[in-house]
Amino acid sequence: MATVASAEQAGTRVPKPAVRRRTWPVWRWMVLVIAALYFGIPLYAGLKFAGLKAFTQVTSYPQFGSSFVLSLRLALIATVLTLVLMVPTTVYVHLRLPRIRRVMEAITILPIVIPPIALIIGVLKVAPGFLISTPDLLGLEYVILAMPFAYRSLDSGLRSFDAKTLVEAANSLGAGWPATLWRVVIPNLRTAMLSATVLTVALVLGEYTMASLDNFQTFPVWIVNFEQNSGNVSVAASLLALFVTWLLLMLIVTLGGRRARKHGGAEVALFSVATRQTTQTAGEAE
Repeated sequence: MATVASAEQAGTRVPKPAVRRRTWPVWRWMVLVIAALYFGIPLYAGLKFAGLKAFTQVTSYPQFGSSFVLSLRLALIATVLTLVLMVPTTVYVHLRLPRIRRVMEAITILPIVIPPIALIIGVLKVAPGFLISTPDLLGLEYVILAMPFAYRSLDSGLRSFDAKTLVEAANSLGAGWPATLWRVVIPNLRTAMLSATVLTVALVLGEYTMASLDNFQTFPVWIVNFEQNSGNVSVAASLLALFVTWLLLMLIVTLGGRRARKHGGAEVALFSVATRQTTQTAGEAE
């Protein structure tokens, strides 16, 4: 009897579900390998051509520090002006004028469609004299070039949370528009603003056409001019700028993903901000 009882008990046991391991298809590994080779081979060739000594010598060459400081200064000017102009504009269009969002997308894409040479010639014709003689004019021009990237980053950030409900709740509690923008909207746009900031800095550090036509020696212009004297040092400077840009982009992903996992909300993915979907518990209302 005991044997039968044990057999019946054994027959009523529910088998444990088999744990399935996630496996990547072969074609995904092939795509990763091809992409790694596509980007890795030119970088390896550049490193081999420049040599490790060139990275230690690049900072000692004349006008390296002044050109790099000028690029950082222009990046700061362009970033501050871009955020000051685009954040309120994007929020206002998103909340009050959603019908003209398509028009805004078409307007902000114009700096990519219009050639930079045409832009700089038009700016030089209409700019006042005190701006033409200073490099601050480049900072204003870079604001125009950064507008497409900044607008799309901020627009993606606004779409990742219910901004209209938060603004209406703040207004019902007596908060004005400046307080609502500063204390409600901007904290939820930190990741998108960080994305727009790094994209603007990367644009300024790599822009050459406008700076060369304005006769200002920024870091990209210095690299091109110095290439005639020392090719390996010029390649080392280009790789150094590329590595710094990569580190900034990885910083976006790390900080944005860590903040999203800790506080919830939006998670940045370089050029877009995706909403993190949370599972609904049994006690929550449908």
